[in-house]
Amino acid sequence: MSLRRIHTLQALSENLEIQLEEGPARHLIQVLRMKSNTEFILFNGDGYDYRALLTQVSKREATAQVIARLELAEPLPSFDIHLGIGVSKGERMDFAIQKAVELGVTQITPLITERCVVRINSERQEKRLAHWQQIIIAACEQSHRRHVPICHKITTLDEWITSGNGGLAILLDHRAEKCLHDLQPPTGSIRLLVGPEGGLSLTERDQANNNDFIGVRLGPRVLRTETAPLAAITAIQTLWGDFR
Repeated sequence: MSLRRIHTLQALSENLEIQLEEGPARHLIQVLRMKSNTEFILFNGDGYDYRALLTQVSKREATAQVIARLELAEPLPSFDIHLGIGVSKGERMDFAIQKAVELGVTQITPLITERCVVRINSERQEKRLAHWQQIIIAACEQSHRRHVPICHKITTLDEWITSGNGGLAILLDHRAEKCLHDLQPPTGSIRLLVGPEGGLSLTERDQANNNDFIGVRLGPRVLRTETAPLAAITAIQTLWGDFR
């Protein structure tokens, strides 16, 4: 059985002893019920896994000894996939983020659009971002990713689509005439735009098109906001990315 993987924000090196942060310690002790002298894997986003030994356990604290850095580093992706997705209701947004990370997305930006049914005030935004970042970390722990994707702050659609710096920009739109096979393979990065429940308005679609986003359909069906990005990322990875 493979060893449990736990994320830490701390620097890691061979023979280093660290006291784990509250979140990882609680997960090891209360959820996984791990005892002292149990081996597990630590990672901090530097591209490597580290074999570690749980040395001390109390009700709320856990100390670990880093045994060794494992030799195999996670290869960098063929290209950066930056998902911009309209904020949707809790479980739908959580599911989309979790599965997008498992499929290889490297950046996520939650977007406020005209048809967003969820409105998050400034006081709640930090809590939502922290929640989504934990979903990203849990998805990395499960899928053995060793580079942790970035969850950017919630922003407006206008700000996001006008802040691009080149690369292939794709707007998922079931009314579009083109499909992914019609596009040239990306040479650097991909920005993938997905609307919330109800999709993007005509004005928003026109705005995206005017900022070099190419409308693309995924077959004849209308996909839900949590399904569409996953289908698109899977197709992108199959055509041009690390599924090949």
